[in-house]
Amino acid sequence: MTSPFEELLPGTRRALLHRVATAQAEGRAPSLVGAVGRDGHTVWSGARSCVDGHEPDADTQYRIGSITKCFTAVLVLRLRDEGLLDLADPLEKHLPGTGVGEVTVAQLLSHGAGLAAETPAPWWERTPGTTRPGLADVLGERPLLHPAGRLHHYSNPGYTLLGSLVEAVRGASWEEVLRREILEPLSMRRTTVEPVAPAAGGWAVHPWADAILPEPSEDLGLMAPAGQLWSTADDLCRFGAFLAEGDDRVLSAASVREARTPATPPEGGEWDGGYGLGLQLVRHGGRTLVGHTGSLPGFVAALWVSVEDGLVAVSLANATSGPAVGAVAAELLGIVADAEPRIPEPWRPLPEVDQELLSLTGPWYWGAAPFVLRVTADRGLDFRPMRAAGRRSRFVAQPDGTWKGLDGYYAGETLRVVRRPDGGVSHLDLGSFVYTREPYEPGDAVPGGVDEQGWRGL
Repeated sequence: MTSPFEELLPGTRRALLHRVATAQAEGRAPSLVGAVGRDGHTVWSGARSCVDGHEPDADTQYRIGSITKCFTAVLVLRLRDEGLLDLADPLEKHLPGTGVGEVTVAQLLSHGAGLAAETPAPWWERTPGTTRPGLADVLGERPLLHPAGRLHHYSNPGYTLLGSLVEAVRGASWEEVLRREILEPLSMRRTTVEPVAPAAGGWAVHPWADAILPEPSEDLGLMAPAGQLWSTADDLCRFGAFLAEGDDRVLSAASVREARTPATPPEGGEWDGGYGLGLQLVRHGGRTLVGHTGSLPGFVAALWVSVEDGLVAVSLANATSGPAVGAVAAELLGIVADAEPRIPEPWRPLPEVDQELLSLTGPWYWGAAPFVLRVTADRGLDFRPMRAAGRRSRFVAQPDGTWKGLDGYYAGETLRVVRRPDGGVSHLDLGSFVYTREPYEPGDAVPGGVDEQGWRGL
């Protein structure tokens, strides 16, 4: 719902409505809904329809297709966080007998398992799930097309396997686990596996004439974890806020951040996007967006999140093809971010200062290259080049007194504070790289030593 304290400016609202209206008209969609969320609330929604007086709203259900994969990925990450599986586990360990059991859970999540993109014929999106009663029917005789772990190759059957994995480990249906572990905690009451009124009907639009044709709506059966769900703009804004911040009732902020991190290299030269663990990543208008697009016969959908801007945008249409909802959602987000940028929280000093951490802050040198170490508000460390772009990473404290890299070049690497016999700090060891308080100071722990004559002129 829209909060009166977060009302967008009239000019921003008009620009958003104009974008939605243009997308519906130029994309020739029977209807199109757009919405923007900020800080967990839907702050704007708008729609256009070909039927006067029957415009949908942010509570109208549309089929969201592959956005469903984000939900399945969250269920798998919950299993990992509970210690019930490891992302490096082969599928066979938990779901034996598939014939592709050596691919890992992580490879399935990131579409790096080498599986085929689609099921064997007939087209699974337009046929009942009963056509494929078992996993063998989903995978076919040649399920693996590429060596596992070598490249990103999008696979719908891969998410059927992940849904079956969830069912095997939980001992309950994917639908039941989804409702209990995600939809209910996040109050997503209008997200369901079958449409619940008010819901849009799916249509195909003739490519060369302004004529429409109803599309079938099938229960996808085993393929449900890849694309079954129906949802609303309001519910997806709520889910987008979760993808930005996490929610300990569902998945921690650290695990959500992991899901947003690129997991496999993009195909070919397409370096403007990538894929994490169940989440697409794109660059648009200078921003990094995470989320997913989706399509099924009669519907296209998009959900994008800008963590930096604290914004979520959704675009939903009931046409098989035509409206570029992925671009529409990205542009809706950009309109708000540019016109009404996020107002930062006030700076506040830490409630208490750790003197030992404070003593580590300031400049450090890798050879002659200056770096700076800062303490973050969450008592972590931020380490970055002082003068130019380079290897920046954030670190979190570990129980043994070391620090673990969270992102960037040093993600997962260990930072150690090395002390002299008298207890004073000698240097920092970061993945075997030595950082000293002075550049090539004689007597410092510089690998290979320092020339005895020290710095000199030519």
